[in-house]
Amino acid sequence: MNELKPWRETAPRLVDVAAGRTPADLVVRRARWVNVHSGEIVPATDIAVSAGRFAYCGPDAGHCIGDETEVVDAAGRYIVPGLCDAHMHVESGMLTVTEFARAVIPHGTTTMFIDPHEIANVLGLAGVRLMHDEAMGLPVNVFVQMPSCVPSAPGLEHAGAELGAAEVAEAMAWPNIIGLGEVMNFPGVAAADEKMMGEIAATMAAHKTVGGHYASPDLGPSFHAYAAGGPADDHEGTRMIDAIARVRQGMKAMLRLGSAWYDVAEQIRAVTEMGLDPRNFILCTDDCHSGTLVHDGHMDRVVRHAIGQGLRPVTAIQMASLNTAEHFGLARELGSIAPGRRADFLLVSNLAELKIDAVFGRGELLSDADGLKTEMPPFDYPETARHTVNMKRDLTAEDFEIEAPKGEKKVKARIIGVIENQAPTRALERTLNVEDGIVQMDRKKDVCQIALVERHRATGGVTNGFVTGFGYDRKCAVAATVAHDSHHMIVVGTNRKDMAAAANRLREAGGGVTVFHKGEELALVELPIAGLMSDEPAEIVAEKAARMVEAMAEMGCTLNNAYMQHSLLALVVIPELRISDIGIVDVRTFEKVDLFV
Repeated sequence: MNELKPWRETAPRLVDVAAGRTPADLVVRRARWVNVHSGEIVPATDIAVSAGRFAYCGPDAGHCIGDETEVVDAAGRYIVPGLCDAHMHVESGMLTVTEFARAVIPHGTTTMFIDPHEIANVLGLAGVRLMHDEAMGLPVNVFVQMPSCVPSAPGLEHAGAELGAAEVAEAMAWPNIIGLGEVMNFPGVAAADEKMMGEIAATMAAHKTVGGHYASPDLGPSFHAYAAGGPADDHEGTRMIDAIARVRQGMKAMLRLGSAWYDVAEQIRAVTEMGLDPRNFILCTDDCHSGTLVHDGHMDRVVRHAIGQGLRPVTAIQMASLNTAEHFGLARELGSIAPGRRADFLLVSNLAELKIDAVFGRGELLSDADGLKTEMPPFDYPETARHTVNMKRDLTAEDFEIEAPKGEKKVKARIIGVIENQAPTRALERTLNVEDGIVQMDRKKDVCQIALVERHRATGGVTNGFVTGFGYDRKCAVAATVAHDSHHMIVVGTNRKDMAAAANRLREAGGGVTVFHKGEELALVELPIAGLMSDEPAEIVAEKAARMVEAMAEMGCTLNNAYMQHSLLALVVIPELRISDIGIVDVRTFEKVDLFV
């Protein structure tokens, strides 16, 4: 991998190549140039590359070719800018940054803007620095946003670490920090909370981008107060009016298509039907697990989906390239095929289907029909990042018993209602039976138990509640140490013995996801790094994750990507009802509420 030098150091050489005085390193001939600046496809174009950057883009680069120049005949194929993912969490792929890159490069992703707030909630600033340093050694561009909300909602949960304005200011000086990660504490911003405003101010003082996260359908004064607080984008919209409202306030509307979030189709109508300026819309994934990456794709999947909603292919590609680069102040570095930019590009034989034949990064072939062409040695995570499941003891079925108010034969309980393919949940109520003083699940009506097991400080705490929507109809339990954002352990089950067995298995494994049925382990995905990531290749992790998904389905679950829904049940910054280590949280009011009504 050649070192990419700053433009100021390579500019004289680029000028000489474009003028024909110095030969290019690489020339691509006879391509159809997808020009995201002009919004057109320019036929019969040659592209010359030198020192990892584009030097010449025009009708004939014959004057740039020397004896040592590599010449690639595009033969009429499209040359497309490398795709950018504007907002994502590597940890949600269950992979390290290196393995994530290996998985997405063949899908045309050459730039990622990652928010490592998952590892930050476990390991604090040291965890962020680990991923920051790993990202800098890759052949693609991986920029890091400094996590803003660790914990995501102070007072409503306890994470493994706490970060504030001082840590944000420190990180802004790191070479690969591009801005502030999604500001999830939207009530705090709307209330001008000192901590949140301090973090935003530190980011703006560094002239970097503030990421947004307004997870509320309320577009009244609180939304306007949030917009006034500084976030420059938002990916939490689900409705067309959400996208319109954000763009009207000068924010970029980030439309996500992840493994479980399908928010593009409804919001893109703001462009296709309302005629809003597409340059203010950006595509992203937010969360993709390894199975999606290996089998379905990454940003290529999102672009294809956007095209399927009626966007012109060039416009959809703009939303996954130039729009993203401009938003982060990097349009002179990447996001388009134009002189001076990093030579990140794709050769595509079918534009509407985005059939990618080859991927180039910084002028070097990274992937083609035969697979990856670049070596990426694994990053060495220290032992301090590995032993993070700190439980006081093994649990028993009794730890998951929910006692009813004394003397009650039936109780009305608050139930977390899962919504398929969306991050929000519903705050529901159900009447449940009581036997021997213990509140019972209602498997016939799809009400099973959920528990959050504290795993950072070995307090021994277990918070119990109820959830509906998974459809489990057999005795089973699913446990995971991926529990956005505080990342304790979430256990969902129809049988308390299996819930205890699953939790204890993850204590033994040092983190991961497991499925149990009648005391038998059906699936296990080991995630030894912070209880969030595997250091195995993406293909192996995807295979284990596929078995996990199969096991959940065998237990009766019919949800699309149920694991992703499972992992968000403790996310106390997205309405309506969640579970945390302090109890049941109503995110509509940001208050702890009683389990029983």
